[in-house]
Amino acid sequence: MLKAVRKRRAYEDIVDQIRKLIEKGKLRRGDQLPVEKELSETFKVSRLTVREAILSLETMKLVDRRQGDGTYVIASSEEALVKPLAAALVQERDSLLDVFAVREIIEPEIARLATGNATPAHVAGLERILKTQERELANGNNRANKNFHRELAKAAKNKVLERLLFALMDTLADAGEKYAQTEERRRKSLQGHRQILAAMQSGDKDAAERAMRLHLRAVENVLFRKGGVDGKA
Repeated sequence: MLKAVRKRRAYEDIVDQIRKLIEKGKLRRGDQLPVEKELSETFKVSRLTVREAILSLETMKLVDRRQGDGTYVIASSEEALVKPLAAALVQERDSLLDVFAVREIIEPEIARLATGNATPAHVAGLERILKTQERELANGNNRANKNFHRELAKAAKNKVLERLLFALMDTLADAGEKYAQTEERRRKSLQGHRQILAAMQSGDKDAAERAMRLHLRAVENVLFRKGGVDGKA
């Protein structure tokens, strides 16, 4: 059903300008934004409009307001590109099944590309992550899982796929925590990663692609076919 078009608000222009400065590296992580009064004068808007913009940037996890200290940039240029995309993926409460379906399309291709493009440094990084994941089995967390997939995306050397994968991983962060609730699941995650890396190290692109697809389906089977989550973001 058609709805009235909402006019663009002034605070959205401020958000866009600051986000683009972060994307271009002109504002870096740790930089402090000008005070509210100065921003109000620069943009020729009310201080209330400035507050709306800062709140929006904070919601996007691009800046952090520190009581009595000021507002600081907390995102890198890469994160400034990825985080709005992650927010866009979930703002309509997409089904996690649909997000997983996209992941199953792009990650096997990432594994294939990484097999052909990974440098020795990438492979060494993946090996270190797996060692960390082994240690995490003992203390009940699985943070290295996300790092493995991110490092693999970097090894593929395709920036578009890398950014998309980062956004999808952020969207599925909660689902990943649910998947890793038991030691058995964490072991399966580690086993899947080992198979992917072994295929990469052998230079077998088909095997790497296949190992990734099997790994993702195993995760999906636990999450969605055995009542892991309700399928909604």
